[in-house]
Amino acid sequence: MSKLGNLGARLYRGEVGYDFIGKRKIWYGVSILITITAILGLTVRGLNMGIEFEGGAVFTTPKTSVSASQAEKDAESAAGGHDAVVQKLGTGGLRIQIAGIDTGKSDQIKEELSKDLGIPSDKINADLVGPSWGETIANKAWQGLAIFMVLVVIYLAIAFEWRMAIAALVALIHDITITVGIYALVGFEVTPGTVIGLLTILGYSLYDTVVVFDSLKEQTKGIEKQTRWTYSDIANRSINSTLVRSINTTVVALLPVAGLLFIGGGFLGAGMLNDISLSLFVGLAAGAYSSIFIATPLVADLKEREPKMKALKKRVLAKRAAAAAKAETEPVGSVLGPQAEDPLGEDEPEDAAPAGAGPRNQPARNRGRGRPSGKRR
Repeated sequence: MSKLGNLGARLYRGEVGYDFIGKRKIWYGVSILITITAILGLTVRGLNMGIEFEGGAVFTTPKTSVSASQAEKDAESAAGGHDAVVQKLGTGGLRIQIAGIDTGKSDQIKEELSKDLGIPSDKINADLVGPSWGETIANKAWQGLAIFMVLVVIYLAIAFEWRMAIAALVALIHDITITVGIYALVGFEVTPGTVIGLLTILGYSLYDTVVVFDSLKEQTKGIEKQTRWTYSDIANRSINSTLVRSINTTVVALLPVAGLLFIGGGFLGAGMLNDISLSLFVGLAAGAYSSIFIATPLVADLKEREPKMKALKKRVLAKRAAAAAKAETEPVGSVLGPQAEDPLGEDEPEDAAPAGAGPRNQPARNRGRGRPSGKRR
């Protein structure tokens, strides 16, 4: 078995683990800091909206020896100060994109480009996009996002409970804010591909969250019938037991997206891949992070506010304190007794444990011990 597989098995059995719930305030602080940075990026720099949203024209030329940087200067000069985005195509031609111009202006720019680039005007293809089309696409995207959020909350409230629905909604908003903020900071162009990528990552983020919630739901059945663990204890174990699975699925999903972003968009110069690949890359990473460090700890915080969970936590802590006090007062020779094997001093029947917890969560004294032979020496 590989080291990662061995670690995953140990995490699943509860032999090792990281205290995600106990250190949740640290990760809340990290998320708040990242979110503030994203919001500042949106406020200060704003989003670089493509012509699909602002309107403009795209000019495509045949093969030419003119460099992309020189064509960009010529296009901005012809457009009278409008920003131009120029990309070198695989055919050797150029794709010149200028936002915020109307039909009459585009004809004039086309003639100027023909002179500057030394290409006949009838060889330059011009495609115009009106701003109303982009506005319609943006409105449809917001409507789709709102409907998706409502359906997610309703489904999770029915399948799990309303606290988990709220936690999942917070995690989704967290992922969207970070992804959009990264776009503002990096300056990548926002296109319909970006919107598609943004809506796609919500499904991935929700998948990771639901996996942990499902484990948590199973392990907390009958939790009030025992005094071994608090709700936070079981929530922490649920995260640890699904941790390697979440990491594996995220890494496998990130590898092809990283290929699109860094190899396709970076080394090969396929800049049109950046709009969708960046949103997928950032969103997938943020979704895995939020399902582990935000959603489940937030559920634990909300559940621990319930009177029943408060009473359970009080009983668990009281029993642990009594066990610790008893251990301090016992003679040294008594450490070989039965109570020394159970630091919590548990004497409850095994069926008092939460349903679904499984043998991996039972104390060590209940595993690996056979029946007495009945023989005396």
